Amino acid sequence: MTTFVSDVETADFQREVLDRSHEVPVLVDFWAEWCGPCKVLSPIIEKVVDEAGGRIRLAKIDSDRNKELAGQFGVQGIPTVIAFKDGQPVSQFTGALPEAQVKEFIEALLPSELDLAVEEADRLYEAGDESGAEGMLRGVLTVDGTHHDAAVTLAGLLLDRGDNEEAVKVMAPVSQTPEVTAMLAAARMSSANDLDLDQLEASVAANPEDESAAFDLARAHSAAGDYDVALSGLLNLVEQRGERADDARIAMLDIFEVLGSNTPLVGDYRRRLATAIF
Repeated sequence: MTTFVSDVETADFQREVLDRSHEVPVLVDFWAEWCGPCKVLSPIIEKVVDEAGGRIRLAKIDSDRNKELAGQFGVQGIPTVIAFKDGQPVSQFTGALPEAQVKEFIEALLPSELDLAVEEADRLYEAGDESGAEGMLRGVLTVDGTHHDAAVTLAGLLLDRGDNEEAVKVMAPVSQTPEVTAMLAAARMSSANDLDLDQLEASVAANPEDESAAFDLARAHSAAGDYDVALSGLLNLVEQRGERADDARIAMLDIFEVLGSNTPLVGDYRRRLATAIF
């Protein structure tokens, strides 16, 4: 076995595959001693993994000795190779592929130049070079405006700095993963921190028909942690079906996201919002 290839048993699987896959992709090769195609694939995949120089690891699992583990991942034929990233299986193949196809499979798992730039930006930020990190992340997004990790990392930097509106702009083009959705909600809610609650209350009292003032007042209450008051005001705008109705609906969803679905207040207002819309 080489540095990047190891035999793994069920007892080692959590540490050697799932935990390690948060650092680098890990290939799991389910094989058996009696399997002819396994003997064909084994030197090919080990060679390609070695050539990757530590950017990927290979865990070889004897399916006869670890039948429960093979069954857990639906292995029906061998060799079966399953790739893990961030603790989850992401792709797989069955059978003895030629070297060119094995290389293609592995290359798809390795970080791109943009991915490596994001990792370098992380290191710069941790070292205190915020300007350098921001410049590198913006460079990545100039090439690929939908690069998830670059957008999330830059948005986090901007949120730490209090630049909430810019954080929202950065995340807007990115696929709405749960992480992005949560960050967007937090950013939009935080953007109301500078609103003057007393001034807005006076404005709404003077002109109850001013939807924009009512919307900002509800957001100011949200920023102050008065979520019940905020949700009540936003729901009223949704029910009125005026110009700020959709903005109010989105603001309610942001509060739901930040508070969490198990919060009784969220459950109550989620039902009331559904009634107002439908």
